[in-house]
Amino acid sequence: MTKQQPYTDSIAVIGGGPAGLMAAEIIANAGYRVDLFDAMPSVGRKFLLAGVGGMNITHSEAKPDFITRYREAAPWIADWLENLDAERLQAWIHELGIDTFVGSSGRVFPTDMKAAPLLRAWLRRLREAGVQLHTRHRWLGWTTEGALRLQGPEGELNINPKACVLALGGGSWARLGSDGSWVAPLRAQGAAVRDLQPSNCGFICNWSAFLSERFAGQPLKPVVASVQDKDGQIISRRGECILTHDGMEGSLIYALSAPLREQLTTAGEARLMLDLAPDRNEVQLAAALAGSRKGQSLATLLRKKAGLDALKVALLHERFDKSQLSTAEQLARAIKQLPLSFHATRPLDQAISSAGGVQQQTLNADLMLKALPGVFCAGEMLDWEAPTGGYLLTACFASGKRAGEGVIRWLAPA
Repeated sequence: MTKQQPYTDSIAVIGGGPAGLMAAEIIANAGYRVDLFDAMPSVGRKFLLAGVGGMNITHSEAKPDFITRYREAAPWIADWLENLDAERLQAWIHELGIDTFVGSSGRVFPTDMKAAPLLRAWLRRLREAGVQLHTRHRWLGWTTEGALRLQGPEGELNINPKACVLALGGGSWARLGSDGSWVAPLRAQGAAVRDLQPSNCGFICNWSAFLSERFAGQPLKPVVASVQDKDGQIISRRGECILTHDGMEGSLIYALSAPLREQLTTAGEARLMLDLAPDRNEVQLAAALAGSRKGQSLATLLRKKAGLDALKVALLHERFDKSQLSTAEQLARAIKQLPLSFHATRPLDQAISSAGGVQQQTLNADLMLKALPGVFCAGEMLDWEAPTGGYLLTACFASGKRAGEGVIRWLAPA
């Protein structure tokens, strides 16, 4: 049964992640009643999951470099960050009574490394500001008359708020509410939406049975990974990753997922180059590997003279035959330039985040849909992506603030 509950004196926020909660706070602090609806039994599910193992809230990188992390969307997101950049976000967290620290990698964490205390403090402040939370309410789109459709525990609600902020997440981790089901309703209303794709994801390739069975789950470190982007520029990152039974994943792979995914789209495969000994150059390696092996196996030689562990040695044998590893020079070159080829990403629902979404040209500067006055979008459902390391969360918070301020400006008397 459909229930008519107009909520005509309220602002509706759909989605209880960082972007939606930030929009709700901004609007409520301006004196408006806010009703926030979320499909899950509690808000902030994906936010809490992101905090498992350490809540990386933002990054201390200098602002010019910070902004470049958003690639093509950098100018758009730089505009949002004018009012809520990494420094302001940390100050906002401190106002909630949560202290932060900067880790050795430059990432910023709450002192206790947990997301739950931050979320609890934030929800307490939102309730004090009058924000009403309605969980187990799934957004379904619009009625033919333009009312918002919500499926709640007691049936469908059709509501007509003064304005609405959609902060419905991307397309990864559907079990936490981000299932991308909003794409079709928005397209039906004339919004331009780019197909959702995996971002910060693992990649799939064809390992030999030996490599897959013997080394799946083992870390590969330290290495330098390099990939060519669509403009022909070589992007290199140092770090570590994990060999899976059918590919690779981990922070180093996630950091390069955008150019790797673009190669897959344009060429049908993605090529990655690994430097297995990043602290020595090719000449140094060749010199160390030259001379008599004195009965040593190749694996022993590589371990003692080049510092390679068993996984790195196995990767060399995976990609080169014996004739290509017969001299010190060949070995050194292979160690410094080990090619890998991926033929697919991990599925979207297994990705940390998603690329694609509501495109910039379909929104105004306040993130309001041009085709639907009074309807704003925020967070990961917008068409941008970023690596892990605090960049994702920072932009989600900043977009929520921009959308919330946009609602206030739109409702302001002429």
